[in-house]
Amino acid sequence: MGAGFSAVGARVVVTGAGRGIGAALATAFAAAGARVVVNDLDPEAAAGTAAGIGALAVPGDAASRAGVAALVEAARAELGGIDVFCANAGVAPTGGADAPGQAWESAWEVNVLAHVRAAELLLPEWLERGGGRFVATVSAAGLLTMLGSAPYAVTKHGALAFAEWLSATYRHRGVRVHALCPQGVRTRILADSGEVGQALLAADALEPEEVARSVLRALAEERFLILPHPAVADYYAARATDPDRWLGAMNHLQQKIVEARDVEARGVEARD
Repeated sequence: MGAGFSAVGARVVVTGAGRGIGAALATAFAAAGARVVVNDLDPEAAAGTAAGIGALAVPGDAASRAGVAALVEAARAELGGIDVFCANAGVAPTGGADAPGQAWESAWEVNVLAHVRAAELLLPEWLERGGGRFVATVSAAGLLTMLGSAPYAVTKHGALAFAEWLSATYRHRGVRVHALCPQGVRTRILADSGEVGQALLAADALEPEEVARSVLRALAEERFLILPHPAVADYYAARATDPDRWLGAMNHLQQKIVEARDVEARGVEARD
């Protein structure tokens, strides 16, 4: 895989690994020679992934302070240390500024604070030995936005900001950080994203296994941004160089979605 990272013998933790991108990451790392610890809030899902790759399942809440501490402790006991931590668990509540408080709180806890709490525990070991990798599943929403889900868009921006901060602060001390920013991926989150998510993401959605392969390539090439959908780089550049035009285009897309929803609602009323 090039001159950079090699998974052979690496000690890897993946959160949210019961299904979707997390399961694909755990499977890809194991297939490439890593020793893996699988975490998921769903014990059966974690056990299923772990059994398929000969890994240890450590189910639990990877967002809470106690849950992260228990995961890191169990992984260190099993593996003797942690070389790669994939902060992959995420939630994607829908809604705008009026989304329920619980939706906002859950998004902050899982999408941002889980990363902060994991890094707090991992950094002392990594800085002492001069090496470690933090892989944050951010989503293209962290680079761009996500119409239909303010909590998701805002917290994924936060996840990206934290990953950037980690890299800028500790890169010279051997800590490598990678931000995984796919658009649509055929996972339960996409399936549950509603009509807006389907309209925006379903057409060019990738399989989780494709995303996992892109992660291993990026680690080998020492790339911070991991963009399984290359077009995201163009969208990101457009957003940065002409934000007003980009925001106008996004708002136009929002209007089209609302119009399509209204037409569908009128059709339902007519049939009733």
